[in-house]
Amino acid sequence: MTDTIVHVPLGERAYDITIGSGVIGRAGHLIGPVLKRPRVAIVADAHVARLHLDKLTAALDGSGIASDVLALPQGEATKNWAHLTEVVEWMLDLRLERGDVVVAFGGGVIGDLVGFAAAVFRRGIRFVQMPTSLLAQVDSSVGGKTGINTRHGKNLVGAFHQPTMVLADIDLLNTLTPRDFLAGYGEVAKYGLLGNAPFFEWLETHGPKAAAGDLDARIEAVRMSCQMKSDIVVRDETEQGDRALLNLGHTFCHALEAATGYSDRLLHGEGVAIGCALAFETSARLGLCSQEAPSRVRDHLQAMGMKRDLSQIPGDLPDADALIDLMGQDKKVEAGKLRFIMARGIGDAFVTSDVDADVVRSVLNDALQGR
Repeated sequence: MTDTIVHVPLGERAYDITIGSGVIGRAGHLIGPVLKRPRVAIVADAHVARLHLDKLTAALDGSGIASDVLALPQGEATKNWAHLTEVVEWMLDLRLERGDVVVAFGGGVIGDLVGFAAAVFRRGIRFVQMPTSLLAQVDSSVGGKTGINTRHGKNLVGAFHQPTMVLADIDLLNTLTPRDFLAGYGEVAKYGLLGNAPFFEWLETHGPKAAAGDLDARIEAVRMSCQMKSDIVVRDETEQGDRALLNLGHTFCHALEAATGYSDRLLHGEGVAIGCALAFETSARLGLCSQEAPSRVRDHLQAMGMKRDLSQIPGDLPDADALIDLMGQDKKVEAGKLRFIMARGIGDAFVTSDVDADVVRSVLNDALQGR
């Protein structure tokens, strides 16, 4: 099977996203040409390492590329100061040079953490994203956003640092749990909702096939998501305007993640899906879109077997005012005003600070009462 390539044209920092089956087996062939010496450092999710690391190191060995490996615990809690320090000190212990390459082998947590370490190590070292989750393949591995979480919130410390390449092996998605695959699908649906109605229509037909394991459907879902993200990043690399559209659903999502302690009560992609449903409901109540739009969003999420309501989050949640307060920590606050991504319809999202807090409160209150 021929790999699918999405090019991210950022001038001197341009790179390719390689999407396909068996990409991990060609890692040495793909990475080798960018190396100044035949050596890489790999930072891996420990769970991913148990499943797939041997295939990666064998592919590198086959191309004469040596590798050192650091495995880190799975989960959002790894994206912190302590593990950032561990990664950077490990890279220093290896005496990596500015011309070397570090490989991020895991989901979004590893990609964000390793990307940030690469950004600050010797003021910038090259890195390769090898995303192993659907969420990372379609979103976090592309675009150069890196960072860690702190007690103040998620991704509030980080840097823009573009990868040298992204290698997305669709076969690795076969080892995801159904819950993890569907959580990643929350980001896929988001792309259709924010700016591509025909893609959302395609997902309504083919999304269930992708969830069931259809390789072609999975490749096309990842390709379209990456192409949309690439187009937006090229227009607005550092999120001064259009790139904020990629945060559709995230203002609600980040508040819900904080309220659930960044635990497995709510995975990021699940929060995005619920957040998209809430964003469309808020848009409808503001008179921006028809009531049919949020119904269609919820119907698709339901058809996919995904979370779409606050009632599907286990455990207690704070009240609407507390959730709104958590939104105030979001990076999208400007001059004290929270920016929302609202929608005029499926595939027609926009950024605004002109959202009545009382409407948001009413949407959240109704959602909470439905628990």
